[in-house]
Amino acid sequence: MTLNGYKLKCDFSVGEAIGQIIIWILLSVITFGLALFVLPYYFLKAPMNRSTLVDPAGNTVGKINVEVSFADIIGHALFWLLLSIITLGLAYFVYWPAVVKRLLNAATIRPL
Repeated sequence: MTLNGYKLKCDFSVGEAIGQIIIWILLSVITFGLALFVLPYYFLKAPMNRSTLVDPAGNTVGKINVEVSFADIIGHALFWLLLSIITLGLAYFVYWPAVVKRLLNAATIRPL
């Protein structure tokens, strides 16, 4: 993404992604799948929090910071859990974009 030469740079590694996948698979098995309703928040928030804003000269000018409280996550996840039960799982596909929207709205850029 470029805005007047500014770019977003993500430093999230493949190793970090694999680690997250392993953790979430274990959590999903332990909680009989209920962890999958909070997974999108943490799974998508991690690379966003490892992103920086870079100016046209290549200097890092800010860091992306996404803060969402656990209470907000649980409230939103329970609502979508009920919708997913009612729609026999179809609402879960709409849940991911809803989480992306909430995370982007919670994102701030902290200057360095």
